[in-house]
Amino acid sequence: SQPSYDDRTIALSYGSRCIFDSMGVWPLLAEQAEAIDSIHISDRGHFGVTRLSSEQEGVEALGYVLENRNIGQQLYQVMRESADITLFCPAELKSLQQDIAHPDAEVSVDVMLDGSRQTLTAELLIAADGNNSQVMKVLNIGSSRKDYQQSALITNITPGKKHDNVAYERFTDSGPLAFLPMTQNRCSVVWTLSPEQADYLYALDEADFLQQLQQRFGYRLGRIKKIGKRHIYPLFLQSATQMVHGRVALIGNAAHSVHPVAGQGFNLALRDIAMLTELISKAEDPGDSRLLQSYVEQRQDDARRVYRFTDSLVKIFSNDIAPMGHLRAAGLAAVGLIAPLRHQLARQSMGLSGRSSELARRGGHV
Repeated sequence: SQPSYDDRTIALSYGSRCIFDSMGVWPLLAEQAEAIDSIHISDRGHFGVTRLSSEQEGVEALGYVLENRNIGQQLYQVMRESADITLFCPAELKSLQQDIAHPDAEVSVDVMLDGSRQTLTAELLIAADGNNSQVMKVLNIGSSRKDYQQSALITNITPGKKHDNVAYERFTDSGPLAFLPMTQNRCSVVWTLSPEQADYLYALDEADFLQQLQQRFGYRLGRIKKIGKRHIYPLFLQSATQMVHGRVALIGNAAHSVHPVAGQGFNLALRDIAMLTELISKAEDPGDSRLLQSYVEQRQDDARRVYRFTDSLVKIFSNDIAPMGHLRAAGLAAVGLIAPLRHQLARQSMGLSGRSSELARRGGHV
């Protein structure tokens, strides 16, 4: 599609940039990425503020903001040009067969491709088909789901002042409000609201919506000059009851979908990919049950850490009870003043907590 002011974006952590670097695709993405040099975290109406910076953490950037379209175009280009990748697209999954009783038996899928049915067979099937995974349905894999009773209202804006590569996370009485720096001095806005508030704000005309957004965010970036189309997405935490089934492994949103409050979802998916890649590259049989169990064990801690991190932020910063507001302010002030706490928060945000995959280590950090 053609470039658009309303392009949706991904907040890419520094750890994810390292993974892309090891894959050899970061140079293709870097030109279209806007660096996040610092993160400003505040609570509207209270004094507490925390600032994280790339300089303090000794990295080139805390993260990057990239447009989904650009990531997709570049990755598809790499796949098409790779001699050892065969792309069947678009394709629709019709059935999946595997013999669990015989571990050596391969897994096969029937897909509709260009109007004809075709069978594909492999030692390992990786399901990366999102939180409405068709593979999960076919295999009867269940999931636990927590509905936050919240919606994310997404839009892009152009502020009156330069964003200077600062990402803002502002906690308001209506929910967390993030401004992420984009190219062309735009900002991607992610505003967490109750479904009723989101519907109300979505229905406002542009001038009234802009006034509401300006009031909630304030004037750190001056007066908002331009605003794009608005989109609404329901928010929930969802995790599969199992990440492995025979010779099938789940990754990304098929395995776990998280609240976008800290921009962790896409980065969590990339870390799944990096760890599974590391294990497969050393194995004679990529679908071996011991290998896949190792994948589950090595990814569970990271996933649970992200669940706790995002879930805690939602609970603490979506609560407008007065005493909680003062506690939040004190907490933000403490993190801002105490270097080890600030460093721990920064490493979690950068996707550097816990054990790193070889792809991440090769890409730049230790």
